Amino acid sequence: MIKTLVRALRQAGLRPRVAEPCLRLRRLAVAAAPPVSLPAPPATGERAGLRALTAAALALPGLAQAPAATAAPGDAASFEYGYYKQTPWKLLGGLKSQYSPLQVDNIEANGMITLEDRWKFGFNYAQDTWSGATPVASAPYALGGNNPTPAGASPLIRGNGSILYDRNLSPYALDEETATYVPDNRLVQTVASASVEVRNQGDFRLGYEWDEAAVNVGGGVSQEPDYNSAFGSLNGRMDFNQKLTSANLGLSYTNSDIYALINPLYAPYVNKSYYASRGQIQTETDANGGVTQHLTGNRQDWATHLSVAQVMNKDLLLESGIGFTRSTGFLANPYKAVDMLYVDTNSAPFIGPDFGLPDLWAPVVEGVIERRPEERNQGIWDIRLVQYVDALDASLHGGYRFFIDSWGISAHTFDVDWVQPIGEWSVTPRFRYYSQNAASFYEPYFLFSGAAPTAPSGQFNLAGVPLDAYSSDYRLSAYGALSTGVTVARPLGKALAFEAGFEFYTHSGDLRLGGAGLGSWSNFDYYQFNAALKVDLSAASTASLDLGDDPHAHHHHHHEDHRQQHLGMDAPSGILFNHMLAKAGDTMVGVRYSYMLQQGGMYQGTRPVGDLEIVNRGCGPFIKCTYKPREMDMSMAMLDLMYAPTDWLTLMLMPQFMSMDMHLTRLDGAPPPSPEDIHASHGGNPFHSTGGVGDIVMAGMVKLHEEPGHKVHLTLGFTAPTGSVNERVNGNSEFEHYGMQLGSGTWSIWPSLSYNGYEGDFNWGTQLSTLAPLESYNDSGFAFGTLFQTTAWGGYQIKDWLSGSLRALYTFQDAIDGQYPKPFVPTGPMDTPQSYGGQYLDIGFGLNAMVMSGDFAGNHFGIEWLQPAYNDYNGYQMERTGTLWASWGLSF
Repeated sequence: MIKTLVRALRQAGLRPRVAEPCLRLRRLAVAAAPPVSLPAPPATGERAGLRALTAAALALPGLAQAPAATAAPGDAASFEYGYYKQTPWKLLGGLKSQYSPLQVDNIEANGMITLEDRWKFGFNYAQDTWSGATPVASAPYALGGNNPTPAGASPLIRGNGSILYDRNLSPYALDEETATYVPDNRLVQTVASASVEVRNQGDFRLGYEWDEAAVNVGGGVSQEPDYNSAFGSLNGRMDFNQKLTSANLGLSYTNSDIYALINPLYAPYVNKSYYASRGQIQTETDANGGVTQHLTGNRQDWATHLSVAQVMNKDLLLESGIGFTRSTGFLANPYKAVDMLYVDTNSAPFIGPDFGLPDLWAPVVEGVIERRPEERNQGIWDIRLVQYVDALDASLHGGYRFFIDSWGISAHTFDVDWVQPIGEWSVTPRFRYYSQNAASFYEPYFLFSGAAPTAPSGQFNLAGVPLDAYSSDYRLSAYGALSTGVTVARPLGKALAFEAGFEFYTHSGDLRLGGAGLGSWSNFDYYQFNAALKVDLSAASTASLDLGDDPHAHHHHHHEDHRQQHLGMDAPSGILFNHMLAKAGDTMVGVRYSYMLQQGGMYQGTRPVGDLEIVNRGCGPFIKCTYKPREMDMSMAMLDLMYAPTDWLTLMLMPQFMSMDMHLTRLDGAPPPSPEDIHASHGGNPFHSTGGVGDIVMAGMVKLHEEPGHKVHLTLGFTAPTGSVNERVNGNSEFEHYGMQLGSGTWSIWPSLSYNGYEGDFNWGTQLSTLAPLESYNDSGFAFGTLFQTTAWGGYQIKDWLSGSLRALYTFQDAIDGQYPKPFVPTGPMDTPQSYGGQYLDIGFGLNAMVMSGDFAGNHFGIEWLQPAYNDYNGYQMERTGTLWASWGLSF
């Protein structure tokens, strides 16, 4: 599944980790670091070079443009975090954007397992969180899109007499020092920020392998508020010449739907008549007269890639391929605008020769949403080599790719990597260069001679523009790019490996082959970092087996030992710190996922409340509320890393990744909307979203007492304030709702006391815990209230490998202390500190499964649903619906 947008990244010399990025303009500027693999351990003997060469070849991302059916080296799982940060745009005139540059947080988990014999199943989950500012349009600097107001304050620009054109359409700008007009060809990006958005993608692949062939089929979905995709692929591999020659053929199809909000803050500046005439503008009016507009569309992408790889000798591998992609439908970017300037030299000039200047005319300036052709055909040819260098026990990876499409773009990409083992480490420096010419319909802005076309109403008539397509997206311009980076990798014991990479990228018109690209006004840089933890499942499962000399002897004794060692693992999935590792040297790697949903009515204490009461009382005695939450969901992914340095101590590290969405609705009886109200609600869009890194949990668990069937341990945990508490609405000055912040912003202590027991087929346990901030307030002026929880559960062993659980959870949490600094003004109860916390009782139903033997021994899985049974809310809050917990862990 190769979408046009991903190909746009790849043609820029980038290797996106994200298979289905959003259509949104800002996202095309981002490519996560290329996937990296640990090379095989240094080999000795006659075939050392060939084995190292093969391992290096498998690590090459470019060996398959479409996923090829290749034999997996073994069952494995990996967890990765990536961070992308763009440097501020190089605006003219010394201006600095009021918005933070674009940044992306990415988490990804994937795995490959053997179902039976030759059947392989692979899966992947990715979550990307995008925030920050990107260009909306580009235009002459003198037009004032970034001056005198802070850059991006007004997303689009209008003519204001600050720029004039002569009869030859040469621009002149007013020089304030000389009070006269002088030639001025400077251009600038108009930068604007959008709300934080989160994209989730899940996909799978199922493959079968013969001795000299393989085939796999895959599919998945990618979802975000404004762009949803479904995709599928079919790939095959055939080996020849004693497996020294391999041919790979890949086919993919993607269907995508666009539902993009036209921000009411700049909707008056852009002409939408082209898309409105095609029925792609949807206008919605709520019960209170609020109007929102969405631009809709559908696109389809078909792609194929054929490649042949040839082992030339024991030290050299060559691979070459061709690919073709056809895209149809809505291929434009609904968030990208184009400025059109009309200079009517048949009218009276704005300034005549009496001022010592040629005749100069003031242009008519119009802004429109970009329009691209509804068809794009793309072709690529690439060639790659991997050369093993025996003297250095290293390998050289090199490649070239040529790209051409029906939009007039042709591009060249050169890249080289050097994979160098150093002891147990592997170090891979890399270099990449990219150059392209411009699309046939690209201009920084469009300048016409003559009067602007008008409709009978006197309004601008977009149908009269003599162009079938137009875009000012700088990624369609002529430019070059350089990127350099390094990746380091190291095995950690028998089953784990660690990787980390860093890359720096610079984009410049002057770097294009032959020069003649865009000027420095479009230049930017970015850097990115990624870290991954990989688990060799086969090695881990082997390490986890501890059955003694005879696995069939003393079965009952070993079964009881196993239950005692893993006591606590059959506790419900939603309980943290519920078990310790059995003995010194044990390790566990796992993932824990939580999904919480709130929807329905509003409550104060235990009673439901209506809109009018919330309007008058929900935001305090002096402020009228205008909005209430209609639905909120929160996803949290935690990576569980546990290690036991001794039998009585287990150390735990849990990075957290958050994603939250909130839908708002206007309260009946609320005051009419004001500009501040619109600003604080995403320009009239009743949808808020945040996501990214949360607080990191660090804990030590100490064994207090253990006897057959019983175990008690104490946990001393802390949370580090790595999650942001400075999330803003639409990148502006208004804080997000308290509950939408990614972390606490304070160091907190998290102690707990846990007891686990079992007898026969029954197990049970209880836990007391509290989470309390160690600081009075965070950098945003508040601190979340102290949390106290107590829970008790009982379980039954349905099978040797499967148990069910039932538990009760009581939660008490204080309201928030402090508040956001003024002039923050609440728009609803979710913006007030007193409307957080309360007393809750939940009933949980869960299942736990543990693989007791075989290739996957040591894997354990859990799932639990927590159903609210009693709620006593502080302030005014939305009804709780429930929480889902799911977990996977591997002990070895």
